[in-house]
Amino acid sequence: MSTAHTNAQSAASQAPYKTTPQALMAHFETLGIAFELFEHEAVFTVAESHKVKGGLKGAHCRNLALYNKKKQMWLVVAQDSTPIDLKKLDAVIGAGRLSFMQPDRLWDYLGVRAGSVNPFAIINDTDNAVTIVLDQSMMDCDLVNYHPMINTMSVALSPADLLRFIASTGHTPLFFAPASVAPDGETL
Repeated sequence: MSTAHTNAQSAASQAPYKTTPQALMAHFETLGIAFELFEHEAVFTVAESHKVKGGLKGAHCRNLALYNKKKQMWLVVAQDSTPIDLKKLDAVIGAGRLSFMQPDRLWDYLGVRAGSVNPFAIINDTDNAVTIVLDQSMMDCDLVNYHPMINTMSVALSPADLLRFIASTGHTPLFFAPASVAPDGETL
């Protein structure tokens, strides 16, 4: 990796937010989206998030920022409890082999850092380069929880309000049934 590329990655990891949590919540209010905000210690993985889940009502969710060799990108949003076999997901979304986005790509397209990936980050994807893909079982829950651009906060909102937010960004989500991406031998 070149020094210039490494320096660019370092600068991106230190840059201010493209969309602050406060600006995101102001956007929610403009759209009439009801939400509840929770502040907590920083969490970087689903395993770490289990420590803060106790006070949060609703489905706890995770996000996978993925791309393929053609540089097509997807933001997959699912319940923590939904097992995902990436090879099966490849086939469901027609992607070919998927890889996880690197920090510079996360910043360039979604305006977030690793550990803070969330469905609201598509507000920064003004060119609609990223396709958002939602777990249908998550959408059947009363409330869903995500980080609002930073991993020291979570917001709870209804799936209908999540869809309203996505529509406000000009994105059209795809949906997947958990059974279609479950690892072999898993029953849902």
